[in-house]
Amino acid sequence: QLVESGGDLVQPGESLRLSCAASGLALELFVIGWFRQAPGKEREGVSAIAHGGRNTYLADSVKGRFAISSDNSENTVYLQMNSLKPEDTGVYFCAAEPLETFFSDSRPWALRSFGTWGQGTQVTVSS
Repeated sequence: QLVESGGDLVQPGESLRLSCAASGLALELFVIGWFRQAPGKEREGVSAIAHGGRNTYLADSVKGRFAISSDNSENTVYLQMNSLKPEDTGVYFCAAEPLETFFSDSRPWALRSFGTWGQGTQVTVSS
């Protein structure tokens, strides 16, 4: 099970940290991804992490502003979001996929299958 938290209403330029708490699965055996979906738009991959941070992925739209990290002792993955923009608004989901199946897929990371999903947390960036 994955549970997201940390979403909020913030002004442009502010920061948020989202958390994805995992239960029933060990982070070191999974890739954890963050995805977002804005109203009327397709879901897009934001970031992902594997192997305790040895493998990380970031969408071009958030490079230089967002950072992903994991704390295996807490079984939690974090998404630090800085310099937020209105276009970052959306529901943010975290998702998990076993390492073996993720790395056997040759598609771009954001298009690979993730089998376990959380319920999402709302992030709204507005003045």
